[in-house]
Amino acid sequence: MNASKSSPGNRLAGRSLALACLAGTPPALADSTMLDTLQVHGFLSQAYIVTDENNFFGTSSDGNGSWDFTELGLNASIRPTENLLVAAQVLSRRAGEGDDGDPRLDYGVVDWQMVNQQDRTIGAQFGRFKNPFGFYNQTRDVAFTRPSILLPQSIYFDRTRSLALAADGASVYYEERLDNGLLRTQFGVGRAQVDDDVEYAIGLDSFPGGFEADTSAIGQIRYEHDGGRMVFALSTASVHADYDSPGQVPGDGELAFQPWILSAQYNAEYWSLTAEYALRDVELRGFDAFADEQNRGESWYVQYTRRFLDDWQWMVRYDSLVNDRDDRDGSKYEASGRGPAHSQFADDLTVGLQWQPHPNLMFAGEYHHVDGTGWLPAEDNPDPDDASRRWDMWLFQMSLRF
Repeated sequence: MNASKSSPGNRLAGRSLALACLAGTPPALADSTMLDTLQVHGFLSQAYIVTDENNFFGTSSDGNGSWDFTELGLNASIRPTENLLVAAQVLSRRAGEGDDGDPRLDYGVVDWQMVNQQDRTIGAQFGRFKNPFGFYNQTRDVAFTRPSILLPQSIYFDRTRSLALAADGASVYYEERLDNGLLRTQFGVGRAQVDDDVEYAIGLDSFPGGFEADTSAIGQIRYEHDGGRMVFALSTASVHADYDSPGQVPGDGELAFQPWILSAQYNAEYWSLTAEYALRDVELRGFDAFADEQNRGESWYVQYTRRFLDDWQWMVRYDSLVNDRDDRDGSKYEASGRGPAHSQFADDLTVGLQWQPHPNLMFAGEYHHVDGTGWLPAEDNPDPDDASRRWDMWLFQMSLRF
């Protein structure tokens, strides 16, 4: 039987190609001109979403479903010299009321490899670099790199995705190829992207002020054993943003966000088992309208994927989120009059199926049964009191790439 498109080796190779523009690890050049190194790729995904309660990426619960989830990207890279890579990607993403599809620079880096040896690579990136956050963040908008239509929302928030996507600054990376594994570390400093989705999630969208990113840092250490049969990673970040208010309500303030993510994956010939666990410290301080707040959230998921018939894959996942470990059921939050208890947690049971009849074409479908609204997009559900605690969601997606 031919090797499955989702076999561990092929999947890791595909991930390496997807990250080539970001990690700066394409093969060494021979006697080629700079123009010969030019690569241009793109992708397009369109989804249809139906929910029985609540809205997700558009008016998905009105009986007609929602077509308001579209991802379109175009990227290019060129290598002026053997040790220098220039790469960028423009992304258009429409996701309900939260993203209107306006094109934006997803990443744009100059990647300089200071050391490029057989067993060791050391380099630096300058510009807008993708954050090394968990297993999937650096390629999260490319459907072919995801195990499901939606990534686990407890770790890879679409509700406040701008915080995790990328940073404007510089990062350094180090790769060491060991006898039976690969060790990679990356550390970056820059300004995170803090868009309107953060204000909606915190509840500051009705005020005339806004967040402006401050200097932040992110880092990851990752080890791949035996050609990717086992993969482990530890990611952390320290993200800061200042809130500029023209009046005393809510007044100037600061946001501090520090996640820690532990990731582990085992890949067999036809199946993979993946788990990630995160602790998230969130602090709001200095505002005039309310007292300083600090809480620690907890997130985790366990996911099993099975490949069969060369081009099919099914998946089952349990995903759990709490916004405050000291108030897991949200009862204290509700008692304070700030909103419903179910807005502070979410437990999601997901099953999904992918079919890739051609390397550049994929169809996917999945079902979510969710208890809680902790990651429900605030822009699509402006009144949290109208949201239902228990809800079901069906998603279908077609994806193309070139």
